[in-house]
Amino acid sequence: MKRVITFGTFDLFHIGHLRILERAKKQGDYLIVGISTDALNYSKKQKNPIYSQEDRRKIIEALKVVDEVFYEESLELKGEYIQKYKADVLVMGNDWEGRFDQFKSLCEVVYLPRTPSISTTEIIEIIKE
Repeated sequence: MKRVITFGTFDLFHIGHLRILERAKKQGDYLIVGISTDALNYSKKQKNPIYSQEDRRKIIEALKVVDEVFYEESLELKGEYIQKYKADVLVMGNDWEGRFDQFKSLCEVVYLPRTPSISTTEIIEIIKE
Protein backbone atom coordinates (compact mmCIF):
# COMPACT_ATOMS: atom_id res chain seq x y z
CA MET A 1 0.00 0.00 0.00
CA LYS A 2 1.41 3.38 -1.06
CA ARG A 3 0.85 6.06 1.61
CA VAL A 4 0.55 9.73 0.61
CA ILE A 5 0.82 12.70 3.00
CA THR A 6 -0.04 16.34 2.46
CA PHE A 7 -0.43 19.41 4.63
CA GLY A 8 -2.59 22.53 4.60
CA THR A 9 -4.79 24.95 6.44
CA PHE A 10 -7.91 24.19 4.38
CA ASP A 11 -9.73 27.29 5.63
CA LEU A 12 -12.90 28.26 3.74
CA PHE A 13 -12.83 24.92 1.93
CA HIS A 14 -13.15 25.42 -1.84
CA ILE A 15 -12.84 23.53 -5.14
CA GLY A 16 -9.07 24.08 -5.28
CA HIS A 17 -8.71 22.24 -1.96
CA LEU A 18 -10.86 19.37 -3.20
CA ARG A 19 -8.96 19.06 -6.48
CA ILE A 20 -5.53 18.94 -4.86
CA LEU A 21 -6.72 16.31 -2.36
CA GLU A 22 -8.23 14.22 -5.15
CA ARG A 23 -5.00 14.44 -7.16
CA ALA A 24 -2.91 13.70 -4.06
CA LYS A 25 -4.94 10.53 -3.46
CA LYS A 26 -4.15 9.40 -7.03
CA GLN A 27 -0.46 9.34 -6.07
CA GLY A 28 -1.11 6.29 -3.89
CA ASP A 29 -3.68 4.22 -2.01
CA TYR A 30 -4.01 5.93 1.38
CA LEU A 31 -4.18 9.71 1.92
CA ILE A 32 -3.06 11.30 5.19
CA VAL A 33 -3.73 15.02 5.71
CA GLY A 34 -2.03 17.28 8.23
CA ILE A 35 -4.27 20.20 9.20
CA SER A 36 -2.40 23.29 10.44
CA THR A 37 -3.46 24.12 13.99
CA ASP A 38 -4.85 27.56 14.82
CA ALA A 39 -1.64 28.33 16.73
CA LEU A 40 0.56 27.33 13.77
CA ASN A 41 -1.51 29.49 11.42
CA TYR A 42 -1.26 32.45 13.77
CA SER A 43 2.52 32.05 14.02
CA LYS A 44 2.80 31.98 10.18
CA LYS A 45 0.34 34.72 9.24
CA GLN A 46 -0.35 36.71 12.44
CA LYS A 47 -4.04 35.99 12.00
CA ASN A 48 -6.39 33.17 12.87
CA PRO A 49 -8.20 31.10 10.25
CA ILE A 50 -11.90 31.84 9.70
CA TYR A 51 -12.83 28.29 10.81
CA SER A 52 -11.44 26.64 13.94
CA GLN A 53 -9.03 23.74 13.61
CA GLU A 54 -11.78 21.41 14.87
CA ASP A 55 -14.20 22.54 12.14
CA ARG A 56 -11.51 22.36 9.45
CA ARG A 57 -10.59 18.86 10.60
CA LYS A 58 -14.24 17.69 10.48
CA ILE A 59 -14.59 18.98 6.91
CA ILE A 60 -11.43 17.17 5.73
CA GLU A 61 -12.33 13.96 7.63
CA ALA A 62 -15.72 13.90 5.86
CA LEU A 63 -14.13 13.66 2.40
CA LYS A 64 -14.13 10.18 0.88
CA VAL A 65 -10.66 10.71 -0.67
CA VAL A 66 -9.11 11.27 2.78
CA ASP A 67 -8.19 8.26 4.91
CA GLU A 68 -6.58 9.86 7.97
CA VAL A 69 -6.25 13.36 9.45
CA PHE A 70 -3.98 14.81 12.13
CA TYR A 71 -3.04 18.24 13.44
CA GLU A 72 0.20 19.78 12.17
CA GLU A 73 1.62 21.59 15.19
CA SER A 74 4.91 22.84 13.68
CA LEU A 75 6.39 23.39 10.23
CA GLU A 76 9.71 22.07 11.55
CA LEU A 77 8.19 18.63 12.23
CA LYS A 78 7.30 17.70 8.63
CA GLY A 79 10.09 15.11 8.46
CA GLU A 80 8.89 13.55 11.71
CA TYR A 81 5.29 13.46 10.45
CA ILE A 82 6.46 11.77 7.22
CA GLN A 83 8.21 9.09 9.28
CA LYS A 84 5.47 8.72 11.92
CA TYR A 85 2.77 8.15 9.28
CA LYS A 86 5.10 5.99 7.12
CA ALA A 87 4.46 8.15 4.05
CA ASP A 88 5.85 7.02 0.71
CA VAL A 89 4.93 10.29 -1.04
CA LEU A 90 4.73 13.92 0.12
CA VAL A 91 2.37 16.01 -2.03
CA MET A 92 2.33 19.81 -1.95
CA GLY A 93 1.01 22.54 -4.23
CA ASN A 94 3.46 23.82 -6.81
CA ASP A 95 3.51 27.23 -5.12
CA TRP A 96 5.89 25.42 -2.73
CA GLU A 97 8.06 24.02 -5.57
CA GLY A 98 11.50 23.04 -4.26
CA ARG A 99 10.77 24.01 -0.64
CA PHE A 100 10.35 20.40 0.49
CA ASP A 101 13.08 18.73 -1.56
CA GLN A 102 15.02 18.04 1.67
CA PHE A 103 12.51 15.24 2.36
CA LYS A 104 13.45 13.30 -0.80
CA SER A 105 15.66 11.09 1.39
CA LEU A 106 12.53 10.06 3.35
CA CYS A 107 9.97 9.75 0.54
CA GLU A 108 9.08 10.81 -2.98
CA VAL A 109 8.18 14.53 -3.17
CA VAL A 110 5.53 15.64 -5.69
CA TYR A 111 4.41 19.22 -6.38
CA LEU A 112 0.97 19.45 -8.00
CA PRO A 113 -0.33 22.50 -9.90
CA ARG A 114 -2.81 24.61 -7.97
CA THR A 115 -6.28 25.28 -9.35
CA PRO A 116 -5.97 28.63 -11.17
CA SER A 117 -7.90 31.72 -10.06
CA ILE A 118 -8.96 30.50 -6.63
CA SER A 119 -7.47 30.94 -3.18
CA THR A 120 -8.78 31.36 0.33
CA THR A 121 -7.17 34.82 0.52
CA GLU A 122 -8.95 35.84 -2.70
CA ILE A 123 -12.30 34.55 -1.37
CA ILE A 124 -11.86 36.54 1.86
CA GLU A 125 -11.10 39.72 -0.13
CA ILE A 126 -14.25 39.23 -2.25
CA ILE A 127 -16.36 38.72 0.89
CA LYS A 128 -14.91 41.90 2.47
CA GLU A 129 -15.97 43.93 -0.59
